[in-house]
Amino acid sequence: MKKTITLFLVVLAVLGGASCRASKTSVAPELASSDEALFKEGENYLKKDPERARLYLRQVIDSFPKSFYAQRAKLAIADSYYNDGDEGNMLLAASEYREFISLYPYSPSASYAQYKIALSFFDKTLKPGRDQAKTVQALAEFKKVLSLFPLSEEAKPCREKIAECEERLAEHTFTIGLHYFRVEAYKAAASRLNQILTNYPLFSGMDKVYYYLGESYFLWPKPDQSVPFFTKLVSDYPKSEFAKKAQARLKEISAMPKAKTEKK
Repeated sequence: MKKTITLFLVVLAVLGGASCRASKTSVAPELASSDEALFKEGENYLKKDPERARLYLRQVIDSFPKSFYAQRAKLAIADSYYNDGDEGNMLLAASEYREFISLYPYSPSASYAQYKIALSFFDKTLKPGRDQAKTVQALAEFKKVLSLFPLSEEAKPCREKIAECEERLAEHTFTIGLHYFRVEAYKAAASRLNQILTNYPLFSGMDKVYYYLGESYFLWPKPDQSVPFFTKLVSDYPKSEFAKKAQARLKEISAMPKAKTEKK
């Protein structure tokens, strides 16, 4: 008998807790008939109680899917996740922005949503030398803004972010190439450094790329293949800290017997 009573009390407690949670997360009946009222109520809670705010905003979308406020509610939900800033919420934000573009592809805010998708990855990128998966993803998403919305307000900041991503990826690639160079894996070093020339031609550290490419080929040894890189360094970056070293190498190569410079 005691066990039965105890079990009954536990069930009541659970049901009571569920009831309390439901009352805290339910939409007020007086608001449910108005898209504008629901949206404004959601807005009021965005800063102090984002979860409750999202409840009202989702009600706008569910009850009034073709309403002007439905679009605003969808963006507000995405922004609320983005503003939380942690890894998990950034993923949720990106998902919500993608859904917005899918639901409202011709909305004036579609370019904003795509830009924020890119930022959700960009804001979590790591420094060169660490995993650059998010940098690669951010770069791809920023490029989508330019391809899909070239005349949007977001196009200009996107170009700046693209430059930042490419600079970071180039520096990361250089770090790997330099590591290979230091352990005397010259073929691998040259392969990595050549990727910078192909993929990131605007890299700010191009003088050091030319220098270590030249050195990699010189020490491989394929000194004849190092000449174009040393020459480019001297002609385009005469004030570089590597310019004098490159000049010295060019003199050294010019003094070599022809057969030696052509060694395979």
